[in-house]
Amino acid sequence: MTDAGGRRAAPGLVVPTRASSAVVGVLTDLGLRPLVVGGTVRDALLAERRGLPPEPPRDLDLEAHGDVSTEVLGAALAPLGPVAVRGAAFLVVSVVVDGEEVEVSVEPLVAGRSVAEADRAAAARRDLTVGAIAWDPVSHELVDPYGGEADLARGVLRHVSEHFGDDPLRGLRVVQLAGRLGFAVAAETAALCRELLPAAADLPVERIWAEWRKLARRAVHWPEALVALEQTGWLARWPDLAAVRDVPQDPAWHPEGDVWTHLGLAARAAATAAEEEGTDPADREVAVLGALLHDLGKATHTQLGDDGRVRSLGHAEAGVDPARRTLAAMGAPHAVVERVLPVVREHMTHVSVPGRPSGPAVRRLRRRLAPAGLDDWARVVDADAAGRAGASRRGAADAWREVSAATPPTPGRGLLTGRHLIDAGLTPGPVFRETLRAAAAAEDDEAYVDEAGAVRWLAARLG
Repeated sequence: MTDAGGRRAAPGLVVPTRASSAVVGVLTDLGLRPLVVGGTVRDALLAERRGLPPEPPRDLDLEAHGDVSTEVLGAALAPLGPVAVRGAAFLVVSVVVDGEEVEVSVEPLVAGRSVAEADRAAAARRDLTVGAIAWDPVSHELVDPYGGEADLARGVLRHVSEHFGDDPLRGLRVVQLAGRLGFAVAAETAALCRELLPAAADLPVERIWAEWRKLARRAVHWPEALVALEQTGWLARWPDLAAVRDVPQDPAWHPEGDVWTHLGLAARAAATAAEEEGTDPADREVAVLGALLHDLGKATHTQLGDDGRVRSLGHAEAGVDPARRTLAAMGAPHAVVERVLPVVREHMTHVSVPGRPSGPAVRRLRRRLAPAGLDDWARVVDADAAGRAGASRRGAADAWREVSAATPPTPGRGLLTGRHLIDAGLTPGPVFRETLRAAAAAEDDEAYVDEAGAVRWLAARLG
């Protein structure tokens, strides 16, 4: 039962680690009152609701109530491991113990304020009720002054207080959490996010990307994330993504509905596959963003034919520029952009090659995809196939993977180089460039397989 201060018994909710136990010991020795805060408590409650056994947290955030300077706190923690002080509005002292980082923020005492009032005041500065729940590692009590546990049960993201407006980025964080937790956004919170949107115009793009990266690397509930993106008003920042709302698709191929719906399902399929397969986070990022953006070209290249069928001829190539603009507005780094764009451009390649592809077809595709890899492309192709109502079609690219595995790697530099052309009497210019392009195509078609063969090919071409 929860008392008037929002406390209830919760023994064993958070599994202590050696690091967390050591830090809690230091804090209590200093006369401070520690609380475990942040996503650790939220995730522990979700695991408990799902009947999962508790797991030790990877990184822990602690809130220390009491009067102590960061200098004294840092000195007390230093025997445990390397200590750092960071933060702007609120200083945080972090310590790394056996490779585990524990962060401690200090909540100074206020004269005349009770423990319950202090807990409530500290929680009021957090963004959402589901993240404003704390756990007392000494008394093993849950501290929930704003009803976050009830919102967890309802699957609702609701802001705690007017402090939510202190950072306009919190609107995008709501989207990020909707994608990770599969929760709905409370109407009043969505309205507040829309009010804050003008203030978000000046946010550094690095902060925008940090939220998108968490979405790409950690979210599975992409349809819910897109709903939240629209409800909070943040969709307006990515007009090319917004443009696919209500764009029709041929129901024979896409019974799920419009392009917007398909992209959410495709991104979910990519994320789900990545989790099941343990895909590297950087590769998952490319797969999920590629799936989310692969059909943006349909906004401009969808037509209703005289036969009543919906067609989107040329949409793959047409989708490259809107995908580039969207990634730029997300703040995606160059390395991510350079892998996603060729996947968008080539995501229909397998459709134009009936049956099992040949080795040359695979080599040509790999060359066009660079610096993305064929696995990047295959993940998006599979997600595209799986992201349809009633479909669980994984393996759409399996034949291409199999042939690729049996086909020698496509070299970044062809067997025939500019030196060979100069030796043959050519000078740099249009003919020079066209000859190198033709040589690359010939190599992909296995017209030659070694340098000597490349030289013979050149001699035959020059006559």
